[in-house]
Amino acid sequence: MSDLGTALVTGASTGIGAIYADRLARRSYDLILVARDAARLEALATRLRTETGRKVDVLVADLTDRGDVAAVEARLAADATITMLVNNAGMSLTGTLLDSSVDSVERLIALNITAVTLLAGAAGRAFAGRGKGAIVNLASVLALAPERFDGVYSGSKAFVLNLSQSLAPILEPKGVRVQAVLPGATRTEIWQRSGKDIDAFPAEMVMEVDDLVDAALVGFDAGETVTIPPLADDAPWLAMTQTRLGLGPNLSKRDVAPRYRALAPA
Repeated sequence: MSDLGTALVTGASTGIGAIYADRLARRSYDLILVARDAARLEALATRLRTETGRKVDVLVADLTDRGDVAAVEARLAADATITMLVNNAGMSLTGTLLDSSVDSVERLIALNITAVTLLAGAAGRAFAGRGKGAIVNLASVLALAPERFDGVYSGSKAFVLNLSQSLAPILEPKGVRVQAVLPGATRTEIWQRSGKDIDAFPAEMVMEVDDLVDAALVGFDAGETVTIPPLADDAPWLAMTQTRLGLGPNLSKRDVAPRYRALAPA
C-alpha cells in the first residue's frame, strides 16, 4: 500500500480523469479507476502499473445507474486505503434544454449531480471517520457564466461548486480537504460526444488537458478550495467571493425590502 493511500478517480478512461490517474500514480498514489469503458480502463491500468509500479484496480461502473453508484459508494465506505476521491465523471447535452430529449437531460442530472453528490457524501463520511482524505470535484468556469452556454450543464456545474464550498468548512476541521476545480474549455472527448467542435473556439481559449490537471494539482498543493486554472488574476474572483459573503446578513429578513413594497394609492 502507498503511504499516500489510494485515489479513486471517476471518468478515468479518458480526458481529465485519465490524466489525473497518470499524475496521481506518479505522485505514488495507488488507484481505483472508475468508468463504463472496461477496455480503456484496463489499457490505462496496465500502462500505469508498468510505468509507475503502483497498484491499480479497475471498477467498471455506469454512474447514471443507481446500482453502479451504490457499488462505488460501498467501495469508498469499506476500503480504508482510499484517501482521495476525484469526482470527475460528467457529460453535456448535444443541444439546449429546449431541444434535448428528456432521457439525455435525466442522464446529465444523474451523472453530473446525483452521482457526484452521493459519492462526495460517501467519501466525506468515510474520510471524516478516518481523520484524513481529500475530495476533488470537477466543476467548470461555466458555473460562473450561465449566460454563455446551456443552462442545464452550467447549472450542474454551479451545483458542484456550491456543494464543494458547502462541504469544505464541514470536512476540513475533520482532516478532509475539499477542492473544486473549474476548467475552462479543455481539449477532451466531451466536446465530440456532445456534437460540438472544440476547434471552433479561438486557440487561445482552449487548454490542453495535461496543463489543466497539472495546474489543478498546483492549486491542490497550495490548499485552495476553488481552483480556476485559466484565471491569471484572482483578484476579481476574490472580490466576488467577498461580495457574495457580504450579502449573507441581508438575505433573510422579517421585513420586505423597501423597493418591493407596493406603492400607497395616490
